[in-house]
Amino acid sequence: TSCFCSFFQSISVGRGTRKRDEDSGTEVGEGTDEWAQSKATVRPPDQLELTDAELKEEFTRILTANNPHAPQNIVRYSFKEGTYKLIGVVNQLAVHFSQVGNLIPKDSDEGRRQHYRDELAASSQESTKVVISETEILEEEEELKETEAETEAGSQTDMPVAEVAEKVTEEELMTPKQPKERKLTNKFNFSERASQTLNNPLRDRECQMEPPPRTNFSATANQWEIYDAYVEELEKQEKTKEKEKAKTPVAKKMGKMAMRKMTSMESQSDDITKVTQAAKIVERMVNQNTYDDVAQDFKYYEDAADEYRDQEGTLLPLWKFQNDKAKRLAVTALCWNPKYNDLFAVGHGSYDFMKQSQGMLLLYSMKNPSFPEYIFSSESGIMCLDMHVDHPYLVVVGHYDGNVAIYNLKKPHSQPSFRSSAKSGKHTDPVWQVRWQKDDMDNNLNFFSVSSDGRIVSWTLLKSELVHTDVIKLKAEGSTTDGLDGLQLHTMGCGTAFDFHKEIDYMFLVGTEEGKIYKCSKSYSSKFLDTYDAHNMAVDAVSWSPYHTKVFMSCSSDWTVKIWDHTIKTPMFIYDLNSAVGDVAWAPYSSTVFAAVTTNGKTHVFDLSINKYEAICSQPVVTKKKNKITHVQFNPIHPIIIVGDDRGHVICLKLSPNLRKMPKEKKGQEVQKGPAVEIAKLDKLLNLVREVKTKT
Repeated sequence: TSCFCSFFQSISVGRGTRKRDEDSGTEVGEGTDEWAQSKATVRPPDQLELTDAELKEEFTRILTANNPHAPQNIVRYSFKEGTYKLIGVVNQLAVHFSQVGNLIPKDSDEGRRQHYRDELAASSQESTKVVISETEILEEEEELKETEAETEAGSQTDMPVAEVAEKVTEEELMTPKQPKERKLTNKFNFSERASQTLNNPLRDRECQMEPPPRTNFSATANQWEIYDAYVEELEKQEKTKEKEKAKTPVAKKMGKMAMRKMTSMESQSDDITKVTQAAKIVERMVNQNTYDDVAQDFKYYEDAADEYRDQEGTLLPLWKFQNDKAKRLAVTALCWNPKYNDLFAVGHGSYDFMKQSQGMLLLYSMKNPSFPEYIFSSESGIMCLDMHVDHPYLVVVGHYDGNVAIYNLKKPHSQPSFRSSAKSGKHTDPVWQVRWQKDDMDNNLNFFSVSSDGRIVSWTLLKSELVHTDVIKLKAEGSTTDGLDGLQLHTMGCGTAFDFHKEIDYMFLVGTEEGKIYKCSKSYSSKFLDTYDAHNMAVDAVSWSPYHTKVFMSCSSDWTVKIWDHTIKTPMFIYDLNSAVGDVAWAPYSSTVFAAVTTNGKTHVFDLSINKYEAICSQPVVTKKKNKITHVQFNPIHPIIIVGDDRGHVICLKLSPNLRKMPKEKKGQEVQKGPAVEIAKLDKLLNLVREVKTKT
C-alpha cells in the first residue's frame, strides 16, 4: 500500500515540482521508481518452518451453534424427587455486543410531548400564512375603492376581521390539538404478513351445441305391415340362435359368467358391501381404544401375590366374548387357529336332545372382543370342529343331525363349501368329534369323524363332493344277543371322543359312552389294538400328550380325570374333581401342566411336577352357579386359556406365574429347555408311580 500511495502522490505533483526534483539530482531507486523495486520479505523470529506437504495440508473446522463455554454440569435440587439432578438443557446463547438505544415509544409520556410540540410548530406556520393572505386581499380592495367616498368606513369594517383572525390563531396556539389515539394491535400475538397467493379469477365456460335433428313422420299401420314386422323379428331370433350354436361351450360359459357379474354388480350397487373392509378396520380401532389397557398390557400382567404362595396360582379374567344370536346356545367346541394366534373358533349347539335348535359357528379375535370376525349359522347344532394346520381358512364341523360340513373363511357365505348328505353316508347320530388328517396319497384333504352310531368315518375332499370310507365300527364287548334262528347280534358302541397319536399316524384312541377307551389302528377295521376299562360313565374327552409319546389323558362325567401310559392298562394318576368333567387340555409349554373344567363352574389347573395329588388352582370362573363350563383350550403362544359355558359365553383367562413355572437356574449351569427336557420331567414322575405299583 505504501508503494501505491507514493505512486499516486508523484502523479498528483505539478510540473514545477517535478523540475525542482530533477534539478536537485535524484539518485536511481529513489522517488517515483521506489514502488517498482523488489521488496524483501521479513520473517518473524518465531515463525515455524514447514515443508510443502505440511503447507498444503488442510485443517477444517466445523462451526456449531453450541456455546463451547457453556457449563455442562449444572445441578439443581428437585423437590419432586428430593435429590439433586443434573440439568441436561443449558442455554447456548452467547451475547457479544449490546447497546442501549435512544428510541422512544409513541405511547410513553416523552413521545406524546414531542408529538405535541411538532403539531404546535406546524399549526403556527399555517396561521401566519392565513394572516398574510388576508392582508393582501384587503390592500387590493382599498385600491379599487379609492374613488368611493366611504374609504374610511371600509377600512374601519375591515379592521375587526384581522383582529378576529389574530384572536383565532392565539386560541389555537394556546389550546393544542390532542392526537387521535390509534388502536394498537397485540404485539405478542400479531403477524403483519400479507398473503402472497394469487386468487384465480372466476371464469365462465360456455359451450355451444347443435339442437338434435327433428323430422316429421307419419304413416298408416294396417294388418300387412304388422305381419311383416313380426316376420322380421322371428328371422332375427333364428339367426341369433344359429350364432350361439356355432359358439364353443367355453365361450358360452364366459358369456354367462359375464352376465352374472353384471347382474351381481347391478344388485350390489346400492349395497353396503363396498365399505365392509373399511368399517371392519374402524370397528377394530375403536375396540382397541376401548380395551387398550388389556389389549396392550395383558402380556405383562402378573399376580404379585404369587411370591407369597408356594404351590398355588390364580386365573385373571381378561375378556368375555358373547354374541346376541348365540345367547341360549351352549359352547360345544373351541379351537385356536394354527396360523393366527389371536383368532379362535367357537361352535354353538345344545347337549340337551329335547331342546335342539339351530347351530352357530363364530370366529373371534382378541383384537375385537365385542363382535365376531365371522358368523355362520346352520339348521342343526354344531357339536365339534377342527381347523386345518396347513390351510387355516378351512374349518370342519360336525352337526347334531349326523352331518359333517366344511366352511371356507375365504368365502364368507352362510352356506358351507362341502356338506355330507344321506346319499354320501352321513352319520345317523350326533357327531361328537372331527379331526383333520394328513393329505392322502393323491394329495386330497381328508378328516375323520366319530359318532354315537359307532362308526368312525374317513372323509376325503374331491373336486366337488365328500367321499366317505368307514374305518372301524365300534362293537360293545360282551354284549352279543341271540336273535331269531340262532343269529348273534352285536350291539354297537357309541363313540364320544377320539384323538390321533402325534407321531404314529395310524394309531388313535376312541372313547365311548360305556366308559371304555379303545386303541385302534387305521389298518385294522375289525379288531382293537387294546381296550381300557377307563371310566364308569361316558368318556367326554381323550387327548394324547404333545410331548410324551406314551402318555394320554381322559376325562369323564364320573367326576374323574385319568392319566395313562398306553402300554399299561391301569391309569398312572387319578384325580376326583367332585363334579362331572366336561373337557381337559394339555398345556403347550410344559409336559406336566394340564387344565380341566367341571360342570360346577370351576377351572382346575394341575402341575404334576409341583403337586402330584391335587390341583394347584381351582377357581370358579362363571358368574352364576347354574352355568356349566363345557370346554377349555390353551393358547399356543400366550399364557392364556379360553373357557366356554352352556350359556354361549367364552371367557379368556391369564395364568399367574405359579401356574407356568419353568425350571430354575442353578449356579454355574444354564437352564436347559426343549422337548427332551419336558419328556424327561414327565418320565421321572411316571417311573416313581411305576415303582410304587410294582412294589404293591
